[in-house]
Amino acid sequence: MTETDITWLTQEAYDRLVEELADREGPTRETIKGRIAAAREEGDLKENGGYHAAREEQGKNEARVRQLKHLLEHSRIGAPESAHDEVAAGKVVTVYFAAWEEEETFLLGSREEAAHASIEVYSPTSPLGGAVNGAKVGDTVSYTLATGKEMSVEIRKVEPYGG
Repeated sequence: MTETDITWLTQEAYDRLVEELADREGPTRETIKGRIAAAREEGDLKENGGYHAAREEQGKNEARVRQLKHLLEHSRIGAPESAHDEVAAGKVVTVYFAAWEEEETFLLGSREEAAHASIEVYSPTSPLGGAVNGAKVGDTVSYTLATGKEMSVEIRKVEPYGG
């Protein structure tokens, strides 16, 4: 597994995901099975909207179970080793957009962190996240916007994420 395959999570995010997986593999799965069984008892499955809705819900639940298992297998708790002034997953980054004369502060982290973070979160695989990842305070990096335009940002501050 390479460094780019790893998703870095806080302990809280990891615990939430483990709890969600347990719920989806247990109570949620059983509830859905019950709905399917009840809908089957109603008869003709071709015209049974409740049956089809329950099967669709089952498919979505099983897809999320697979996603959670993969994520948990490929995640680490904490943050990768980096210098104190180096941008890395799990750090709060302040960048300066010279073109707009604006600063923005965000957490470089996973979408699983974004669901519960009190700060904007950018993935290390996003254009901005990928550009700043590994840069140090004082560096200016460029990345390509969805419009094809090139954008530059200066790394102003890097600090650990406090949750």
